Amino acid sequence: MTRYALTVEFDGRPFMGWQRQAHGPSVQQAIEEAALAVTGEQVVVHCAGRTDAGVHGLAMCAHLDIAKPIGAFRLSEALNARLRPAPVAILNCVEVDEDFHARFSCLARAYEYRIVNRRPPLTFEKGLAWQLPQPLDARAMHDAAQLLVGAHDFTTFRSAHCQSASPLKSIDWMAVTRDDDRVTVRVEARSFLHHQVRSMVGCLALVGMGRWSKDDLGDALRAADRGRLGLNAPPDGLFFVKALYAGDRLKRDASSMCVDQRN
Repeated sequence: MTRYALTVEFDGRPFMGWQRQAHGPSVQQAIEEAALAVTGEQVVVHCAGRTDAGVHGLAMCAHLDIAKPIGAFRLSEALNARLRPAPVAILNCVEVDEDFHARFSCLARAYEYRIVNRRPPLTFEKGLAWQLPQPLDARAMHDAAQLLVGAHDFTTFRSAHCQSASPLKSIDWMAVTRDDDRVTVRVEARSFLHHQVRSMVGCLALVGMGRWSKDDLGDALRAADRGRLGLNAPPDGLFFVKALYAGDRLKRDASSMCVDQRN
């Protein structure tokens, strides 16, 4: 039995999320069915972090075990051939030690949320970003986001359906940047609650619109009450960026200062 680590890219729009669902297609199901067609084996694909319906992946890490002798490159090519036309691609495939686990060996997960801040509707990026026509103050959003960094009770930003044993999580790093009409929220933590990133982004958007102050965000956080959530952002703009393991280093695209690149 050989364990393979996969780097997976996917468009989340056609899927009910990463995890297999009884009521619709999933990314996990697509890869497992492709693996069955390639190897004749019923496999289970484990990932670094499950994603909701409509959420995308730029470099999700996953692993699977296969008994049939097959090289990593050949496996990735065969999986990609079987995955077509589903919007899922195996970007990389390597053999790993049997004690490697995509979820339990993961030390941190990184997400980014993409907002297009303009009045005209989205065309090419419909379903791949959140369009907000109201002007957003990205610097105010970045400043407020620093209240969320560190260890907190994130009950306010937690879905009622969250299965995590505790609402306590620790945000390692968070930044909001603007490039022309693109506002991007980036966040890194060991793990997240269900809907946590989308809920944080929604409330930061309220700050950016001037409907909430930084203090309002802090009050909502301290309340530890889902009823105090201001806004839950849609899944469209959320991307799983990277999983970090021992020896990895995330290349952050922004420092602790907000970068506003508008001319």
